[in-house]
Order: sequence, then structure tokens, then C-alpha cells
Amino acid sequence: MRKSLVTAACLSGAVAFTIVASPAHAIPTDHGPTAAATRAGIVKPGEAYAGWKATGTQPLTRSVTPTLASGQTLGIDVSSHQGNVSWSSQWGAGVRWAYSKATEGTSYTNPYFPQQYNGSYNVGMIRGAYHFALPDTSTGAAQADHFAAHGGGWSKDGKTLPGMLDMEYNPYGATCYGKSASSMVSWIKSFLAEYKAKTGRDAVIYTNYDWWSRCTGNSTAFNQTNPLWVARYSSSPGTLPGGWPYYTIWQYTSSPIDKDWFNGDITRVKALANG
Repeated sequence: MRKSLVTAACLSGAVAFTIVASPAHAIPTDHGPTAAATRAGIVKPGEAYAGWKATGTQPLTRSVTPTLASGQTLGIDVSSHQGNVSWSSQWGAGVRWAYSKATEGTSYTNPYFPQQYNGSYNVGMIRGAYHFALPDTSTGAAQADHFAAHGGGWSKDGKTLPGMLDMEYNPYGATCYGKSASSMVSWIKSFLAEYKAKTGRDAVIYTNYDWWSRCTGNSTAFNQTNPLWVARYSSSPGTLPGGWPYYTIWQYTSSPIDKDWFNGDITRVKALANG
């Protein structure tokens, strides 16, 4: 298969690097998307995205105006559903950081990832990549390897955030991917350990209270090592999962695009990028 080579433009002081993106292709699954996933726009394997199933008290399409503490920083997260993003427009709207979906499972890569990941960087944003986990299709370590090799790597250039592991509802079958709570925790540990071995960074964990409680037994195994990205479409982030004492990122709406608040000013975003 052909591969496209995309070189990220470097800002002053940044180290040059490249991203090699494979063409997107479907993930082998026993079943296609569930009815709920189809209603959310996921029509084939590979199209899952962060927050595809609404969490919190608000409908998926309702815009929410949250109550914010001072000094928070606006960001967005995108996937193939957004296609080529107008990053200059997002910058003009006050967005200062962004995460783009890079991978899902062990075979899918987002065909729009190069434009999204490099484009956000080129307008001055701090950017990162995320992986949508499918714990029933392969090991955590195998998925971490796929992610790290296809956009999820990290470079200490002051503009690249650590990768994010998206742990949420299964768009293709059973909510907890057929795993017990202990098996799910073991799978997550495997992914995180391999990702850190590959990149030197602790990945951010994206989840919500309902899924985390159901599928990990509300595990507290990660709250001292991995930053929390909590999803809740409401006026507040609500009860945090897993004993995390605070959230690092809060996804609060999907209208008209997934919007997120970083729990700190731009200096704290840069601090997370620098490790």
C-alpha cells in the first residue's frame, strides 16, 4: 500500500520531525456498529470518536455553557468526522490546543490526521494525538505500538502533548468489550506501560464516570500517574471517576464541535507538553 509522508513545519526552537500515515482501512470486527453508534454517525469500523455516546445530563447536540474557573484554556478534539479543519478559524475563535484522533485498534489510521495534527501545529496551537481503544480485538501493548507508530509519538518541542487513550463505550458491541473489571484494568495497564516505554510519557486517559465505574469497577489505579480527561456534557464536570483529585481536561460539549477546557492557563498546557 502507498504511504504518505507528511513533514510538520517547525516553529522557532522546535526539532524537525515527520509523521508517516498509512491509508485508513477498516478494523476486523465480528459485528458492525451498534444501532446507537450508527445514530451517532459511526457507520463502519474505524469511525469511533471521543464522546460518541453522550454523557452527562445534556443531549449530544445541545450546546452547553459551563461554569468555568478563571485561567482555563479552550481546546478542541477532532477525528475523521471533521475532515480537513480550518485551523485559522479555530485559532480566531480562541482555541489554543487540539487533539486529533490518530488510530483505533491495531489497523485503522485516520486519513485526515496529517492535516489535522500538522495544521493545528502550524497555526501555533499545542497539539496531541489520541487512540480509540478496542480492548476486545488485541492486547493493550499491541494497540499502544500501533498508536506510537502512527502519530501517537512524542517530542519535547514544547508543542506536542502526550498521547491520549480513549476508554469509553464500545460502538461495536458489549459496553465493556466482554471484559471483567479486573481484565479491563489489566488491559489499560498494558497499553499505558507500552506507551510509556515507547515515548517516555504517561498517556492522558479520556473517560467518563459512568463507563469507568461500570467497566473498571471505578479503579483508582491510574489517578497518580495519568492525567484525567473527563467527558460530561453539562454545566460542570460532576463527580470525577477513579479517585482522580482533579481533571486536567474536561470535554463539555459536542456542538458544533467537541470543545474542551484545559484546567489551567496556557502555561500549564505547555507544561504538560514539555513533560
